[in-house]
Amino acid sequence: MSATAATNDSRHPLLAAILLALLVAALNIGLWWWGNRPHGPEDWHGPIAGYSVSVFQRYQNPLKQDFPSDEEIDADLKLLRRYTPRIRTYSTLENPQVYRLAEKEGLKVMAGANIDTRLENNEKELEALIALARRYPETINRVIVGNEVLFRGDLTVEQMEAYLDRARAAIRQPVSIAEPDYIWIKYPELARHVDFITIHLFPFWNGIARKDAVDAALGAYDNIRHMYPDKPVVVGEIGWPSNGDRHEYADPSISNEAIFIRDWLNAAKARNIDYYLLEAFDQPWKENLGEGRTGAYWGTFNADRQLKFPFTGPVTEDTAWPWKALAASLLALVPMIWFARKFKRFRLMGRLFFCLLIQLACGLIVWSATLPFNFYLSWIDWTMLVLLFPAQIAILAILLINGFEFTEVLWRRRWQREAQPLRPDRPEKQPFVSIHLACYNEPPEMVIATLDSLAALDYENFEVLVIDNNTRNPEVWKPVEAYCEQLGKRFRFFHLEPWPGFKAGALNFGLKETDPRAEVVAVIDADYVVRPDWLATLTGYFHDPKVAVVQCPQAHRDFEHNRFRRMTAWEFDGFFRIGMHHRNERNAIIQHGTMTMVRRSALEGTGGWSEWTICEDAELGLRLMHAGYELVYVDELMGKGLTPADFKAYKSQRYRWAFGAMQILKGRWDWMTKKGPLSLGQRFHFLTGWFSWFADALHLVFTLMAIYWTAGMVAFPHLFSLPMQLFLIPVIGFFFAKAIFGIVLYRARVPCGWYDTLMASLASMGLSHAIARGILHGLTQEKTSFVVTAKSRRLGGSNFAAFAPVREEVLMACALTLCIVGMALSFGTRYVEGTLWMVILAAQSIPYFSAMAGAWIAHKAGDKAG
Repeated sequence: MSATAATNDSRHPLLAAILLALLVAALNIGLWWWGNRPHGPEDWHGPIAGYSVSVFQRYQNPLKQDFPSDEEIDADLKLLRRYTPRIRTYSTLENPQVYRLAEKEGLKVMAGANIDTRLENNEKELEALIALARRYPETINRVIVGNEVLFRGDLTVEQMEAYLDRARAAIRQPVSIAEPDYIWIKYPELARHVDFITIHLFPFWNGIARKDAVDAALGAYDNIRHMYPDKPVVVGEIGWPSNGDRHEYADPSISNEAIFIRDWLNAAKARNIDYYLLEAFDQPWKENLGEGRTGAYWGTFNADRQLKFPFTGPVTEDTAWPWKALAASLLALVPMIWFARKFKRFRLMGRLFFCLLIQLACGLIVWSATLPFNFYLSWIDWTMLVLLFPAQIAILAILLINGFEFTEVLWRRRWQREAQPLRPDRPEKQPFVSIHLACYNEPPEMVIATLDSLAALDYENFEVLVIDNNTRNPEVWKPVEAYCEQLGKRFRFFHLEPWPGFKAGALNFGLKETDPRAEVVAVIDADYVVRPDWLATLTGYFHDPKVAVVQCPQAHRDFEHNRFRRMTAWEFDGFFRIGMHHRNERNAIIQHGTMTMVRRSALEGTGGWSEWTICEDAELGLRLMHAGYELVYVDELMGKGLTPADFKAYKSQRYRWAFGAMQILKGRWDWMTKKGPLSLGQRFHFLTGWFSWFADALHLVFTLMAIYWTAGMVAFPHLFSLPMQLFLIPVIGFFFAKAIFGIVLYRARVPCGWYDTLMASLASMGLSHAIARGILHGLTQEKTSFVVTAKSRRLGGSNFAAFAPVREEVLMACALTLCIVGMALSFGTRYVEGTLWMVILAAQSIPYFSAMAGAWIAHKAGDKAG
C-alpha cells in the first residue's frame, strides 16, 4: 500500500471502512448471482405426452395407509389437464377413484397393477385392473401389469408371463410390463406376452452427466426399437431429480432437471417418441425406498403443487437468491464496517481478508438457515439440524477467531506493544528479586543444572528459594539441599512434607519466606537453564508502577537430536511466536509459570497464588489484569527447559492446562462476561483464547455422534439417512481452513523448516483427545490431580507398550476406520453425501492416528536415547 493511500485511509477511516464493506457486500451478491446464473435450454411449447402420477400430498404416505381425498385428487388432475392429456398410475387398489375422476377431466390413463412378492395382493391388484379396464374402456387406454418386478427380482419371468397372459385374455386394451431397457434385452421372450414394450430410461441412475443424458436415453431407446421392430415402444418413465444425492457424474438440481426435461421433450417430439415423464409431483414418502434422498424429488411440480421451473425462457437454480444474497450482505455489513474502522491500523489486504471472512460466515449462516426448506425433511433430519446448527455457528465463530489472529499476525503494520530487553540498571537501581523454584521428585542433577545457571546470573540483588514439595525419597531432595548450602547464603532450601496446594501451595510458602527487601518475585521450573542477563535486562520494566508481570517465552533445549523432543519443542514454540504476540496487543497474555517475574506487592495484594486451580499461573495473570496492572511480554529466549519426557507426560501436561483453563473459566466467569475492570480486548482473549480447545472437545463429541450415526446408517439404513450436504460442507471447510491458517502462520512466524512444521502439526493434533478430555472434565468436575510433567526419560518397555498412553485414541481410530469400511461397503461412492461423510470420518480420525504416531515416535526416540 502506498504512503498516499495509507494517509488518505487514515484521514477518513469511517468512509474507507464503509467503502470496503460495500465492496465485499457487492462481491457477495455477485457470487450468489454467479451461482444462480440463468440457463437457457430450448423452450418447450405444447402439451406433454404423459405424466407418471402419484397423487399423495406433502405429508401423506401410503405405507402408513394415509391416502388423499377425492377433492385433493381432483385438484391434482385439474392441474395436470392443463399440461398433458395422459397420465400413468401404478396401483388399482390404492386410489381407485383416480379413474373415475380422470374420466371426468377427459384424461387418458395407462393403468398399472402393483405386482410384487405378495401373491395374494397380486391377485387383488390384477382382478381390480381387469374390472377397471372393463368399466372405463374409453379412459383406460393401456394397462401395465407390474412395475420393475423383474428388476427388483420379486418374481420369475415365468410368473410374470402368466400374469400378462391372464390380463390380455380378459381385457381388450393393450397390455405390457414396465422394466428398464436392459431387462428387455436380458429376457427377449417377454415380448411374446405383451402388446407393446414399456421401458424405463434413467441416465441419472447410470451416473451420466446431464449434458450427455438425453443422447444416452435416445441411444437406449433406439437399441430397443431395433431389437423389437414389430412392437410399439413406450418410454414409461424418464426424468431427472431436482434435489438429493449426486450419483457419480449425475448431479440433481432444479436447473439440470429443467434442461434435461426440456431437451427430452423437444427430442421426443422431433422423433415421435411416446413417453411419460417421471413424475408429476414430488413424493416425499419415497425418500426411504432405496433411492436415498433423491427419490423424493422427481416431480416437475413440488409437493405443494408449484411448478419448479418454467418451460420457456431461462432457468434459475434458486429464484430466491437475491433475497438470500441481500440478507447475507446486510447481516455482515455492520460487523464489516466496525472491523474495518476499528482496525484501520491493519494493512488494507488484512482488512479486506477479514471482511471477506465475516461475509463468508454470514453467507453460510443464511445458506444453512434456508437450505433445509429445499428438502422434505423428516423429524430425524430436523432433529439433527436443530442439534448441529448451533455447532455450525460455533464452528464459524472459531473460524473467525482464528481468522482474526491470522489477519493481525500477517497484516499488522507493526506490533503496538512489542517489548525488548532493556539496558541493565546500575546495581544500586536494581530491584531486589526473589527467585522461587518449586520442585517435586525432580532428578537432582537436573535441578542442580538450574541452580548453576542461577548462580551465574549477572545481577547483584537476588536470592533463590528452592521449595521441595512432598518429595518422599531423601535420596532425591537431599543432594539438592546440600548443593544449595555449597552455593552460599543466597540459596535457601526448604523441604515440605506433607504440604497442601500442589505447586501453588509451595509458592505461597515461598512468598512468606521471601526476603523483605524483595520487590520482584521470579518463578522458573526446575529444569530451566537461564541466561546470565535474564534479570539484568528485564527488571527495568518494574520501574513503571503499572507493570505487574514481565514474561518471557517458554523454550526448550537439548531437543535437536531426539525426534520426539524436537517435534514437541517446535509445537510449543508456535504459541509463543504467534498467540502470545496476538494477545499481547490487548494486554491479555497468558502468564505461564516459568520465566516469569511478578511485582511482589501486586502478587501479595491480590491474594497470592490460587490453590483452587491447577493453573495458578494463568489465573494470577488474569487477576492482575483485573486489578488494572500491565503485563509485559518480551519475546526473547532468556531460559530453556526440557520438553516432556514421553507422550504420556506430554498428554498429561496439556490435559492439566485444559482442565485448569476450565476451572478459571468457571471461577472467573463474571470477570470475563461482564463489563468491569477487564477491557473488551482482555475479555475477548480470555473467552475466545480457549475456543480452539473447545473445538477439540466438540470434535470428540461430534466424533462419537458420527460413529453412532454411521453404525445406524450401515445397520438400519431405513431409519438413518445420509447426512445432508448442509451438515457436511461447513465441517469439511472448517477442517481445511483451520489447517491452512495454522500452517501459514507457522511458516511466517516460527523459525523452522517444513519438516519441523509438519512434525509440530502432528504433535499438536495428537493432543486433541487429551485436550478434549481436559475440557469436558474441567466443565463437569471441580478438582483433579496435579500431575507433574516428567522431564527425564522413563523406561520404554515393549513396542506394544508404546501405545499404552493412547489406548483411547487407538480405540477411536479403530472405530472410525470400521465406520469408513462399513460406509464403503454399504454405500460405495454412489452418493456424494456418502463420499463426503467418509472424508469427514477420515478427517476426524487424523488426531487419533496422530496420537498413535506421536506415542510411537516417543517410544522409538526413548529407545534410541537409551
